Amino acid sequence: MNRRSFSRKALALPLLAGSPHFTAPRTKRIFPKRLRPGDTIGFITPGSYISDESLDKAVSNMLQLGLKVKMGKNIRAKHGFVAGTDQQRLDDLHMMFSDRSVDAVWCARGGYGCTRLLPKIDYGLIRKNPKILIGYSDITALLNAIYHKTGLVTFHGPVGASEFSAYTEAQVRAVLMYGTAPYSIPLSEGNEASDDPLYQPEVIRKGQAEGVLMGGNLSLLSAMAGTGYLPDPTGAIVFMEDVGEAPYRVDRMLTQLRQAWPLKAANGIALGVFADCAKAEGSDSLTLSETLKEQLRPTATPTAYGFPFGHIDHQCTFPVGVRARIDASERSIILLEAGVR
Repeated sequence: MNRRSFSRKALALPLLAGSPHFTAPRTKRIFPKRLRPGDTIGFITPGSYISDESLDKAVSNMLQLGLKVKMGKNIRAKHGFVAGTDQQRLDDLHMMFSDRSVDAVWCARGGYGCTRLLPKIDYGLIRKNPKILIGYSDITALLNAIYHKTGLVTFHGPVGASEFSAYTEAQVRAVLMYGTAPYSIPLSEGNEASDDPLYQPEVIRKGQAEGVLMGGNLSLLSAMAGTGYLPDPTGAIVFMEDVGEAPYRVDRMLTQLRQAWPLKAANGIALGVFADCAKAEGSDSLTLSETLKEQLRPTATPTAYGFPFGHIDHQCTFPVGVRARIDASERSIILLEAGVR
């Protein structure tokens, strides 16, 4: 498995005056320039190796968006389970940010390996050469560390080789190209039509809140907790998803995250689709739903499950570092400012 219409609420809503515990970002934010037709994206594989078939698919997806493609020098490298040595993957990341002919950096796939790079990244180089960086899953590590260390707004969205459904493509265009704000992220008709129980929405705690968006894959967030590479979630809207993890493993990761990171200080929590995370048949385990409720209800923040992101075909694009509003009951997230300029 790959790692309804617009919200009924009006887009141009006023800010929630006096929103409880709202805190402005501590980092001076940097907004990358928006993508335009004809721009060049640089493909890198900072995690796992990408097959020829998947790379061809990634190139096709970019051409569909009207973009040109430049490959990382080491994109065909392979070192065990990762796409080249740490130095090769790091070199491609640095090269794409320093290359003036490249307008945005797009991760061709996720997998595993990004956390290994965090101590060696030249954050000063990235700060001086701000560009769109987009991906999800293992790319969670880069998105949050780079935002935290540089203030550059990054983007949790499809990797190059993702399934670019009509919904996924429309959300990429809305967030990376048009930069509409305020922008109410619509729910996906494809996700809403699924009869898979793991796609069914659920409100864990009602309420509305505002804060800066941050988050990504739960496995990566829990692995990064306590390392100094995660931004402070105080006053934030934290979004999380995962794939192929049994409920007891989800419980373990949320326990780690809550103990090593002040998750309870977040203003809101948005949970995506936790694909393939059902309890095994005949198991005495709690269900995924029971696990999430037991772990997250004590945070006392508006929380809902079933937002359109995760290891799914129809996924939205979240700018990490922009102010947003969540309405848990409506599964509504409104981007209050654009992530691009």
